[in-house]
Amino acid sequence: MKKLFICALMLVSGYSSMAQSNALQQAVNQLDQAQTVKDYTALEKTFSGINEQPAWLPPYYTALCNAKTGFLLQDDGEKIEPFADRGEAMAQKALSLLDSTTQKKELAEVYTVLSMVYRTRVFINPMTYGRKYGVLSGQMLQKALALDPGNPRALYVAAWVKYYTPKMWGGDKEQAKKLATESLQKLGNPGTDVYPHWGRTDDQQLLGKIK
Repeated sequence: MKKLFICALMLVSGYSSMAQSNALQQAVNQLDQAQTVKDYTALEKTFSGINEQPAWLPPYYTALCNAKTGFLLQDDGEKIEPFADRGEAMAQKALSLLDSTTQKKELAEVYTVLSMVYRTRVFINPMTYGRKYGVLSGQMLQKALALDPGNPRALYVAAWVKYYTPKMWGGDKEQAKKLATESLQKLGNPGTDVYPHWGRTDDQQLLGKIK
């Protein structure tokens, strides 16, 4: 009887673990197809409810969903702040779960998203928040590139900044094209597992705007 109980417990535990793993994979698959505020806000709730290893990924993806929502709402800045608040908190949580000496590539992924989150705060009110959060966004992006210079998502964000920054303040559309092209090339055939692989659609959309 005791052996049967132990076997049943192991089966339940294994099923629970498999369900969690499937939940993360399914959420990432849905994220690959997400396009709207509704998509990203729904996925934010999904990722925030997942408790799985590697532990940094659920808060990372939660932060990414908030960042993506903020970018989509950039012309309606008054709605952004709660998403920016949650995105920053989740990115900081993801950072706290990583080892600064052995997980540099993972840290680069999180700093890239944190850079995006700070950029969404600029959208709230460029005149009020631009100086502070624009600088913080740039600092986080530089951290990401220093940790992993070839990270295609960091290169995409760098391209986005170059494209949308006025020329008098350092914007350069040709440099943006170069960075987005490099990002797209480095993505190659993006993976389909739970590790960050987004960016192809973002690069293609940005390159489509650059004549």
